Amino acid sequence: MLDFRSIETFLWVVKLGSFRGAAQRLNTTQPAISQRIAQLEREMGVKLLNRDHRVASPTPSGRQMMVYAEKLIGLRAAMMAEIGDRSAMRGVMRLGVAETIVHTWLPRLVKSVNEVYPNLSLEIEVDITPNLTARLLAQEIELAFVVGPLSASGVHNRVLADYPIGFLASPSLGLGKGPVTPAELARFPIITFPRKTKPYEVVREVFDRPELPPIRLHASASLATVIHMAVEGLGIAVIPDAIVENELADGRLQLLDTDLAIAPLTFTASWLASPDVVAVERVAELARQIAQSSLAVDAPALARH
Repeated sequence: MLDFRSIETFLWVVKLGSFRGAAQRLNTTQPAISQRIAQLEREMGVKLLNRDHRVASPTPSGRQMMVYAEKLIGLRAAMMAEIGDRSAMRGVMRLGVAETIVHTWLPRLVKSVNEVYPNLSLEIEVDITPNLTARLLAQEIELAFVVGPLSASGVHNRVLADYPIGFLASPSLGLGKGPVTPAELARFPIITFPRKTKPYEVVREVFDRPELPPIRLHASASLATVIHMAVEGLGIAVIPDAIVENELADGRLQLLDTDLAIAPLTFTASWLASPDVVAVERVAELARQIAQSSLAVDAPALARH
């Protein structure tokens, strides 16, 4: 008799193109994957996969099987979501997170997932958006919180929140009284997100003016390092205001008044289309709710600085 485990295994071998990838996705071993596929082929009485090359590809019968496999797995996921207890949502979800989220509401999300889905575990990877996007498309993570929306084929996006970008400096730089001109800002090193990210390119373009001298643009993949450097007076940080609420509150940093405008960063929850995405969609929606409530709480405090 066919079982869902064998059907799900077949689906992921085809989607990922390898037994190894399916084993990682399903948290098992390659021999176990091979055994399930062999059992499925015996029960169906046809060959479903070509194993002649490194990439496992479906046979004509396998392509037909995929149509039904996706429907069956999708219906099972929908049934569990509508009827099953929340504790029935189990397994491991690989989550990629941009560091801005780590410094704002990620702990609240982890706490909520623990409470709402007690049998769902999160494997969290922190990286810059380009790297997380590549890992998502390679199906090495299931859900990414990144600067978006992502435009790649097959990617679903849900907007989480917009984060305004501010110019932040230590009071020791003496820039907190009145408007600060671009020329005054350019006198100091500018510290921001790492190269190859959208914020880095935007900051560079903002200061690319003929009337301004070349700026010293320091980039770091660690926002904690950026914040520390700004607090020590080593330059002006150009990052989301929301991640330095504590530093603003205790006076270690000031939000500078300048007419240089940088568009807010839009963060999205992004995932690949798949028949078994109910858990991903639910965590994405939980993240959206927490992100929105976080902004509502933080906005009044930031407005006072």
